[in-house]
Amino acid sequence: MTPPYPKYHLAEYPHQFRTRYPNKPLLRYYSRKSEKWVKLNGEQVADRCLAAAKGLAYLQTKVGDRIGIYSPNTVQGLCTELGIFMMRGVSVPLYATNTPDQVAFSVEDAGVETMFVGGQFQYNNAYEVQQRSQCLRRLIIIDPEVVLAEGDTTSMYYEEFIRRGDSVTYENKANVTSSQALATDLAVIIYTSGTSGQSKGVMLHHSNFIEQVYAHQLKYPFISPRDISMCFLPLNHIFEKAWTYLCLSMGCSIAILSDPKKILNALPMVRPTMMSNVPRFWEKVYIGVQDKIDQAPAPIRGIMRHAIRVGDRYFFDYVNEGKRPPLLLSFAYKVYDHTLFAKVKKTLGLQRGRFFPTAGAAISPEIYRFLRSINVPMIVGYGLSETTATVSSCPLVGFDLQSIGTIMPALSVRIDPETSEIQLKGPTVTTGYYNNPQANAEAFTADGYFRTGDAGRMQGDVLYFTERIKDLFKTANGKYIAPQMLEGLLTVDPIIEQVAIIGDGYKFVSALIYPNWEVVRREAKQRGVNAELSEAELAQSHEVHRLVTTHIEQALCGVAQYEKVKRFVLLTEPFSIEKGELTTTLKIRRKVVNEHYATEIAEMYKE
Repeated sequence: MTPPYPKYHLAEYPHQFRTRYPNKPLLRYYSRKSEKWVKLNGEQVADRCLAAAKGLAYLQTKVGDRIGIYSPNTVQGLCTELGIFMMRGVSVPLYATNTPDQVAFSVEDAGVETMFVGGQFQYNNAYEVQQRSQCLRRLIIIDPEVVLAEGDTTSMYYEEFIRRGDSVTYENKANVTSSQALATDLAVIIYTSGTSGQSKGVMLHHSNFIEQVYAHQLKYPFISPRDISMCFLPLNHIFEKAWTYLCLSMGCSIAILSDPKKILNALPMVRPTMMSNVPRFWEKVYIGVQDKIDQAPAPIRGIMRHAIRVGDRYFFDYVNEGKRPPLLLSFAYKVYDHTLFAKVKKTLGLQRGRFFPTAGAAISPEIYRFLRSINVPMIVGYGLSETTATVSSCPLVGFDLQSIGTIMPALSVRIDPETSEIQLKGPTVTTGYYNNPQANAEAFTADGYFRTGDAGRMQGDVLYFTERIKDLFKTANGKYIAPQMLEGLLTVDPIIEQVAIIGDGYKFVSALIYPNWEVVRREAKQRGVNAELSEAELAQSHEVHRLVTTHIEQALCGVAQYEKVKRFVLLTEPFSIEKGELTTTLKIRRKVVNEHYATEIAEMYKE
């Protein structure tokens, strides 16, 4: 099969924007001044990328220099990264929420001398790091409203950076260096936000991105320049980064959202046809729709539930199986699709949706089933930073609901017979961790396969995820527990916002639960509990505990008796990134949670 496009190096992208899509909108961003989404065509995007490369040439950037980008998603950040690639530099992208200590580790480990920072939060943290850093020499500030620290003589604003590079000499340097870029050049160092231990710098070369883009073009050839993708996951998250470069390679428009908290406001304005996402977004959509159904009058509630049953039967019994649906079922489905389902999707801004890949954590089959039943084309995949994102992903039709998809082209996957670990080899797999020989020795088998740390199984070329091997624990009774699976089942319930499963070495499973207090108040009021009580008082209420117990029992009705939650504590504060309890990709850091809630955990296991 011939690929849709040749295998372009990322340094070539700006030139391709100019020659293939000069007048087509490629990037969009929300302007706070005009309160509108502004479009940039291929010519304008190419100019911005070249301007960044020229600025880097002015700074005398050398091949292999590591350059930090510590910012929310911005057009400047994306164009700067492409400018870095044109100058054969190495991008070191950081989460906009990173603390000074996290920034300092990445800066020192990678040897970052120049860092682009977004707003005041990033500038303040980076400047603090610069004061004690041995290598960070300068900050370039993207937001012109940032106020410089007193005595800061080395930082410059982004516009000044662009102006200083505006000369023929620097333009020639940028163009010549870009033409010399090799597939073997190191492209990015992505620091993992691991659930335990110190971060590791994943090295990804241009060849990794080239092969991953090519593999997706083969697997999803229906992606076209007519598509609009919403970019709201952080661009230093490998999923969003690889997805964005895939979209740009195929001429799609990308709407860059700087504040991910405003996603529900942005979607109806942009109405994307595609969007990479994580399960938590879809969990909130599912919970919101179910809540609306539960609060609706009985007749409407009945119609909505009937519509979902019709959609489920239409898609999963027929379309997904490659069968032709009965005439009456097709008619009923089309009526609901053009009325009730269309209304739900329009409210969310997803009415033009064609393709919504989702990864980053396990998603409940119940939510997956619901979304496809109402004709939201979400598909599940699996990947890691170390594999340039996708390892496996589902087709739009003809997938196993329990799987994490079929293996990507050119990737070799095997399951370790003793541990069930998923192990990988192929052109999209990292060569190792930057400046970390010990981690490299542990990460690869003797014959060169990468150890994912995830357990799974394979059936043909279909991959199934079981659990993070490091997260598996054993109770005092010798029973293995998969906490992620239990947490996934529980957070589908609208009353549970966050949960951490406890039980390693104990006689039974327990849980720390941060509930949706609004739902708790509403349901507790129906049980005669005073809804004016504080959250701390509600957390101690016997009737509230009975209420939450009911929800837990319903959510875990399908698991073994030894896996069920026997006791729990209701929390009044959520787990957070700031307190170190969550990674920047919102995974639970179990060791930190166990330390922070040692008293509550001990209380649950008191005889």
